[in-house]
Amino acid sequence: MMRSPHAWAIACRKPSGEIATMCEPLERPSEKHKWMGWPIVRGVMTLGYAMNLGYRALRFSANVAIEDVMQEEHSQAPTPALATANNAPTPTQVANREKAATISNWLAAVNIVISLAFFIFMYKYIPLLAATELKKMDPALGGRIIFNLIDGAIRLLLFLLFIWGVSLWKDIRRVYQYHGAEHKTVFAFENGDPLDIPSVQKYSTYHPRCGTSFLMTVMLISIGFYMLIPFTTFWARFASRIVLLPIIAGVSYEIIRFAAKHRGSLFAMMTAPGLWLQRITTKSPSDDQAQCAIAALDKAMALEKEQGGELVIA
Repeated sequence: MMRSPHAWAIACRKPSGEIATMCEPLERPSEKHKWMGWPIVRGVMTLGYAMNLGYRALRFSANVAIEDVMQEEHSQAPTPALATANNAPTPTQVANREKAATISNWLAAVNIVISLAFFIFMYKYIPLLAATELKKMDPALGGRIIFNLIDGAIRLLLFLLFIWGVSLWKDIRRVYQYHGAEHKTVFAFENGDPLDIPSVQKYSTYHPRCGTSFLMTVMLISIGFYMLIPFTTFWARFASRIVLLPIIAGVSYEIIRFAAKHRGSLFAMMTAPGLWLQRITTKSPSDDQAQCAIAALDKAMALEKEQGGELVIA
């Protein structure tokens, strides 16, 4: 998936080898509502927008997979007695396809909800519970600084173990390869190289504006934020972690934004762990995977150009 300021595109490779693409224009709310472009606020808005695009991308990829299966079943099915012209799908097949597409929409929505619930449970509830239990065993660990350091260390450990663990799955490793293909393609575009496979493949898979860097920055920044919260009861602390999520996300966005422009600054050092983490979350892609990323970026930039926008990666 690729995004420019006013367009986005997604490319999926079907089992047949064909690349299916979709490209749509995007509105920038901050251009209509200036307050949405304020520092910190724009980070929250960007995160919400990214989640929305992620949902739409999941829905499109699911529909592509379902349509491919439907077409295969249609081609293998015996010709009905009352066949339509050009071997078109029967009304029953059309109804089944529409039903399957509807199911895919629900599956994508459920996936987003489950992902959010998993994030809160795994990286907010469990670390806080573990730190609280450790405090009961040793009251000396109950100080605000030490307690939140322990909480943060447990959260980071769980996060790293999860990222590493899922990377061992074959399907997830393939996802990480596509992730690397996106980064390589963005590097080639930003350096003005032609968007072809040889030019793209020569670049690194580690990019400073990656979502992985964002997550790692959120994890680190949150430790400092939680040290400022005076609550001492479990549920008050847990509630504060949920409430502060948008603020922490907004601050993390600003740090990454600043670090990308000032590579030698202290803030750039804070984002370094995110780049290290990409050694797990990105893998070297195949030429076919790089071709998918190129197709998505070409589509996004073509639509951006039609709208007279700036040809940059959003």
